Amino acid sequence: MNKNDNHKLWGGRFEAGLEKWVEEFGASISFDQKMAEFDLKGSIAHVTMLGETGIITKDEADQIKAGLEELLAEYKAGQITFDVSNEDIHMNMESLLTAKIGPVAGKLHTARSRNDQVATDMHLYLKAKLDEVIGKLAHLRETLVDLAQEHVYTIMPGYTHLQHAQPISFGHHLMAYYNMFTRDSERFVFNVKHTDLSPLGAAALAGTTFPIDRNMTADLMGFAKPYSNSLDAVSDRDFILEFLANSSMLMMHMSRMCEEIINWCSNEFQFIILSDTFSTGSSIMPQKKNPDMAELIRGKSGRVYGNLIGLLTVMKSLPLAYNKDLQEDKEGMFDTVETITVAIDILAGMLKTMTVNKEHMAESTEKDFSNATELADYLASKGLPFRQAHEIVGKLVLECTKAGCYLQDVPLERYQTISDLIEADIYDTLASHTAVKRRHSLGGTGFDQVQWQIDQAKQCLAQQKD
Repeated sequence: MNKNDNHKLWGGRFEAGLEKWVEEFGASISFDQKMAEFDLKGSIAHVTMLGETGIITKDEADQIKAGLEELLAEYKAGQITFDVSNEDIHMNMESLLTAKIGPVAGKLHTARSRNDQVATDMHLYLKAKLDEVIGKLAHLRETLVDLAQEHVYTIMPGYTHLQHAQPISFGHHLMAYYNMFTRDSERFVFNVKHTDLSPLGAAALAGTTFPIDRNMTADLMGFAKPYSNSLDAVSDRDFILEFLANSSMLMMHMSRMCEEIINWCSNEFQFIILSDTFSTGSSIMPQKKNPDMAELIRGKSGRVYGNLIGLLTVMKSLPLAYNKDLQEDKEGMFDTVETITVAIDILAGMLKTMTVNKEHMAESTEKDFSNATELADYLASKGLPFRQAHEIVGKLVLECTKAGCYLQDVPLERYQTISDLIEADIYDTLASHTAVKRRHSLGGTGFDQVQWQIDQAKQCLAQQKD
């Protein structure tokens, strides 16, 4: 291939072009076309500034801006076809603009590099997606609060080591997840701070000799401010790493909840019934109703973790400033955005439409020893050292296990041979409803405390809307 065959916008330095298979390896248009809208918006801000500062004439700026706005309309209408020979979204758009308005399009790239351009695109893209994620998390949190309000007085077993531990309010259990997702939302809100920066004007790495106005372009694109260091501006991917780390924690929380949903709808638990909308069947077993959507959320946590580890690995040895390795920063970000936004909606949908078997949940706390702590606390409240009370109750549980009965089945006479501190009110103390109601320490499972948590959450969500 001779020099004249090299049609690249950067081809002046080269006598030969890339072979097709090498070109495809180096191209990113297959995935960075997702940033097309943001690339065009960044270019519109840039050319507006070039015209306002007199770097190009007002007429040239107007021609270029009109061409960019036409391309934006065409992109939104699905009328643009991308070409792998143009490598990336920036060169595709510049080629399309040149075809539309002629050589004046070449002035768009004045005082700009693809290095600051791609960084700007990613900041614009992720900033928009963070708003979407935060909004979807608010909906999920509202769903949990509404469900918790409905189930303040629904009793279920609380678990440690997946063993019945103490009876709790189902609303309390749900509010634990509300708190997890609230922290996730707060992390994404903080992520916005580091995403809300404009790299545009940093050029390749050292800034530019042209009298650009970086504050103007930052304002036009809706950024809080420009980066203060041009090297950092083109090489920083911390904002994406934060997003991937935050997304990994979110997926971990959703995966934990989905694991419980999967357990709860099993024949062994029968705590809930999932809606048909979020379940699938078996190709061979006609009776099956599988919680596939919950399993997929649980499984997709792995791909989000992988995207985080992938970018951390890319970044770990990169010298300043831009390196082609950074082309690998986008696919994981795009994939994670698509994964978490759908997963949040799926989880909210499952929670909204599932049926809760309240009676079965409560019954499962009656035929167990989750009230053992109540008996120990009862004895301790009457002056017996807790460690001694713990030992007494432990021995009684062993005795009941061998006899095939439960603490509420033990006759009062037997209780009083164990300790003369035990009176007839012990049976009310051992009841699951009483056990839950009495745990009214701050943040506990007591019904009044669960309602307090819900009220606090409602206030928080209302303030977020304001």
